[in-house]
Amino acid sequence: MEIMINHWAVLCAALSDFLVGGLWYSPIMFYKAWLDANNLKEEDLGKRHPAKVFGLTFIFAMLISYNLAFFLGDPAIGLTEAIQYSLAAGLGWAALTFAIIALFENKSAKYIFINSGYIVVAFLLKGIIIGLWR
Repeated sequence: MEIMINHWAVLCAALSDFLVGGLWYSPIMFYKAWLDANNLKEEDLGKRHPAKVFGLTFIFAMLISYNLAFFLGDPAIGLTEAIQYSLAAGLGWAALTFAIIALFENKSAKYIFINSGYIVVAFLLKGIIIGLWR
């Protein structure tokens, strides 16, 4: 099987995590609910080290995007399949794995749904980018 990977598509797919996350966790979507589900206050967010958080996020997003690109790299896989496979990976593997961990950490259903929802949408957008940009 031939695997085709567009490295620019992978880069854009990784960067899309910042787009999805910026919107998903913004005040117009789930910001307040996310703070509440995490028992955080706005001042707690200022205690993070932004370069570490965003730098590691980018590295991890690149690894995830390359991994997904390998699954979608067969030239026979069209956009429809890329969407299906991305949703399967996002929901069936990543979000449910996150949910299992969160259950053992005694996290709320709100916490699980907010963060798992982000994971599924992020995987979907990655799959669309990688699936379209061959």
